[in-house]
Amino acid sequence: MKIGVLVGSLREGSLNKKLAKAVMKRLPEDFTAEIVDISKLPFYNEDFDTEGNLPEEVRAFRETVKGYDAILLVTPEYNRSTTPVLKNAMDTGSRPFGKSVWNGKPVAVLSASPGAIGGFGANHHLRQSISFLDMPIMQQPEVYFGGAHEKLDDNGEPVDADTESFIQLIADSYAAHVKKNLA
Repeated sequence: MKIGVLVGSLREGSLNKKLAKAVMKRLPEDFTAEIVDISKLPFYNEDFDTEGNLPEEVRAFRETVKGYDAILLVTPEYNRSTTPVLKNAMDTGSRPFGKSVWNGKPVAVLSASPGAIGGFGANHHLRQSISFLDMPIMQQPEVYFGGAHEKLDDNGEPVDADTESFIQLIADSYAAHVKKNLA
């Protein structure tokens, strides 16, 4: 299984990037996962999809996503929503109408935050968009990774057995979700 991982934070030391990498590392051996660079995507403009106007970054992004079996989305929370860069990537991949690269790809949404509610608002706001994109979404466990700055060390490794168990549960549940939906 080939997994595309989109992280909604561009910051190098991002807690969400650390969480994404921790989950990726714990996926089964028959899974490969890679983080998709969404930092260079221009803001989506419907004019892109007219004859001859498609920027190379958009074309390459869509082709890359088409090659994945499933998607993992990891987002911080900005003002009770997901980040503009991640929403832009989702919109860019969903167009032109009828040619969405997301159709049928199993997905999970994880959110991490230093705050207590772990990006709950961003997680659910992103799920609202996903419901329209025809992507089977993992319902359980819900992943609102609160206090993330205290649960992952500088290298993104869990600091204790409870955190390790939870991250392994995320990886195992996501793998089962993907396999079930691609069977």
